[in-house]
Amino acid sequence: MGKAERTRQFIIETAAPIFNEKGIAGTTIDDILAATGMAKGGLYGHFESKDEIARVMVDYLLGKLNDKVTAVVNKEKTAVKKIFAFIDVYKDPIDSYINGGCPILNFGVEADDNNPMLKQKLKIQIEEGQKTLTEIINKGIADGEISPKIDAEDYALKAFASLEGGMLVSRVTGSSKYMNSLVRMLKNELKEYQLK
Repeated sequence: MGKAERTRQFIIETAAPIFNEKGIAGTTIDDILAATGMAKGGLYGHFESKDEIARVMVDYLLGKLNDKVTAVVNKEKTAVKKIFAFIDVYKDPIDSYINGGCPILNFGVEADDNNPMLKQKLKIQIEEGQKTLTEIINKGIADGEISPKIDAEDYALKAFASLEGGMLVSRVTGSSKYMNSLVRMLKNELKEYQLK
């Protein structure tokens, strides 16, 4: 990686938490300059506009979330443990492994009415998350680990929506107890369908 690429990566890694915490509209160029210690000309030598910076930040944060989910899920051998690992990525919304919490939630609220490109990107992310959960459950059914009585798509939707909603409730109230309850309920529900 050359110097220009290293500098660009430094800007991304430094500014991403700011965008995740303050949102796209709430993050200013001055915030980025203060965090990176760069001059405006240096910043714009790597990015054409704040819009480009925002697009890159969203991609970076969603990629970081995807990498985390993939890593923890792939460590597990059984479908139930894979689903539990997926759920556990979200279990501590106050001290999230990504500063500022879940980027799907944070950017989703902001993009809902005023950023069609970002809204589409997040739509894909949400659909992929549910698809991942559905595929794991279906594999568990095929392997005789999970009862075919479970509706994989319904459970995946419930789990995904509950985790995002739990993130919101916990961050607004400043307490992880709500997420802890949701995590327990989601795991207990899946255990009811576990065959082995």
